[in-house]
Amino acid sequence: MNPSDWSVRLAHPEDAEAFTEVEEDAARLLRDAPSLARVTIPPPRSSAEYRAIIAQRQSLASVAAGRIIGFAAARPAGRELHLHELNVARAYQRNGIGGTLLRALQIDARNAGFASITVHTFRDIAWNAPFFAAYGFTEVTDLSRHPRLAAGQDAAVEAGLPSDIRCAMICLLD
Repeated sequence: MNPSDWSVRLAHPEDAEAFTEVEEDAARLLRDAPSLARVTIPPPRSSAEYRAIIAQRQSLASVAAGRIIGFAAARPAGRELHLHELNVARAYQRNGIGGTLLRALQIDARNAGFASITVHTFRDIAWNAPFFAAYGFTEVTDLSRHPRLAAGQDAAVEAGLPSDIRCAMICLLD
């Protein structure tokens, strides 16, 4: 796939259903990851949830041939931008789309005056925490200083995800 075969743009409300479909497709990789064999992967967000996130006007979509192939769903949390999901459809992975979405999100967030971007992710899955680390994210080890991130970690545990496999990360933008 050539870089000219796809583009990145601001997400539109009508993209919400495609976001759910891309998340479901990408989640199959998590379900197949040996280190997550004992873990039940939560279902994707609903289209209504994605519409609410997209309404905040901070989410990006990657498009090829008029079809959503990837996205970064984010919304403000004070001076931070929280990245709820970054997904690329499996057929389009390993073409730089996820990295381009993340770099574009960082540029947009910096230009909009956000101090940082935060995310909750799987700690040891190569396309999760190590991927984010390559783009300047670091693990938040003292969650007592980040109550919102601590609450997100707690919610993941309540949803059935073991606490030792999840982490919160932050990328400072200044």
